[in-house]
Amino acid sequence: MSNQPYEGYDPYGQQPQAWPGQQPYDDPYAAQQYTQNTQQWQGRTWETQTQQPVTAAETAYLPPQGYAAPAAGEVPAAPAPDPAPAPDSAYGPATVGGNTRVTDAQRARAEGRSPVIEPGVQPAALTALLGLLLAGAAAVGTYALLVPLVALQAVTAAGWFRLNGMWPARQGIALGFAGALAADAALLVSDRSPSAILGTLGVWVLLSLVLQLRSHADPDERMYGLMATVAAAALAIVAGGYLAAEADAVTVGAIAVAVAVLARALPLPTPASVVAALLAAAGAGVAAGAMTGLGTPGALLGAGAGACALIGHRVASYDYPSRFVHFTAGVALPLSAAAPAVYVLGRALV
Repeated sequence: MSNQPYEGYDPYGQQPQAWPGQQPYDDPYAAQQYTQNTQQWQGRTWETQTQQPVTAAETAYLPPQGYAAPAAGEVPAAPAPDPAPAPDSAYGPATVGGNTRVTDAQRARAEGRSPVIEPGVQPAALTALLGLLLAGAAAVGTYALLVPLVALQAVTAAGWFRLNGMWPARQGIALGFAGALAADAALLVSDRSPSAILGTLGVWVLLSLVLQLRSHADPDERMYGLMATVAAAALAIVAGGYLAAEADAVTVGAIAVAVAVLARALPLPTPASVVAALLAAAGAGVAAGAMTGLGTPGALLGAGAGACALIGHRVASYDYPSRFVHFTAGVALPLSAAAPAVYVLGRALV
């Protein structure tokens, strides 16, 4: 390799030599003006028409660009930093800046908070409203009970899938809801026999297995999807126990669940809130039992339904649930989990 310096460059500090055809300038501003005038594209571009130069009258209507070149000898100011997000803001700055949105669950994991986040007052109010609809419809008749029951089964299937982090999972949700409808139809045909629920459960477990065997996902994902599908279908089908139970038992149990969930949503420590919810459920059972003629056994029925409702409420609060989970699983699981207790205790006490 040659040790000669590059052509056109003087290593001893002299002025650089000019390129062929270029006139040297001693004045740096003149050299800059010459460079700007000669830096033009000589090749073919994508423009197919000759554009007219922009005049000063046209540029007068352009909005200000927010940046001005610094004057000679002036040091440009540093750009202002992006505003920091507010501490209570649910999301960061706009995504056009490259920042991804942070969900409540992701923020809870990052901050090391407890994975149990209770639904709150609004989902509890919706649960109470749905429970009162079930209680009133049961007093009217079997077919009137189908309307709030079908809504409960649909929300149960969707909420369970979202609680397990599987969304949209349309096939699994549709399969679980179809199983609930099949169980309701079988109950009506068999004169509300509980064997219709058990038979539908067995058939839908096989259908869920076939659905997952046809999947091309990894074995671990298929097993996880199978368990979520079977559990969603089972919860939606078991909620049909309200249709198989006695009307008075449904009225007492649904009112007890409504009162228990509202008491659980009170701003109290967890142990005190659980005790208050159980006592409120038992008291609601006594009151509803007096109205329906069930009598004192209504306290036991109300306490049992309230205990199952608190289990469903706890399940819907686990693993950093989102707002969607709170308004689906948080609303439906307390009532769905109480359905077996309402049927069993209603058969035993009525």
